[in-house]
Amino acid sequence: MILGVHHPALSVPDMDQALEFYCGVLGFETAMEAGWPSGVTPMDEAMALEDSACKVAMIKKGNSCIELFEFTAGSTQDATPNRPVSRRGITHIALGVDDFANEYERLKGAGMKFNTEPQGEGSGRWVYGRDPFGNVIELLEHDPESPTSLRWED
Repeated sequence: MILGVHHPALSVPDMDQALEFYCGVLGFETAMEAGWPSGVTPMDEAMALEDSACKVAMIKKGNSCIELFEFTAGSTQDATPNRPVSRRGITHIALGVDDFANEYERLKGAGMKFNTEPQGEGSGRWVYGRDPFGNVIELLEHDPESPTSLRWED
């Protein structure tokens, strides 16, 4: 039986910069770091790549994880900095917050760029912004009475 979503994964061009943003700014913690060198056939087959090499980090906040990949060999491509959310694939990652105004101002002060001013009102506020690599992040303060509300654990 499927229990739920464990993690999304992002390909980033610089693992150190990604960890600085996701851990240093957003408050995730590194749960695991790994990787593989070029020439590991089972990993090439698993990733459907040729001659790949990669750094991997699994980061965790509460009961949520994000996996970060920095491919250092193989078929790497630069992302479009402002990739439209309408392009097929993962459109964004939503991060639940409990003090929307404070988190929005804190992240804005840390250099995170947002598409608009916050939307919604009360406990249903949200806004879209981007990480340093162009991946879209939604900040979401969700009404606890909403049918899609989740319980957050520290």
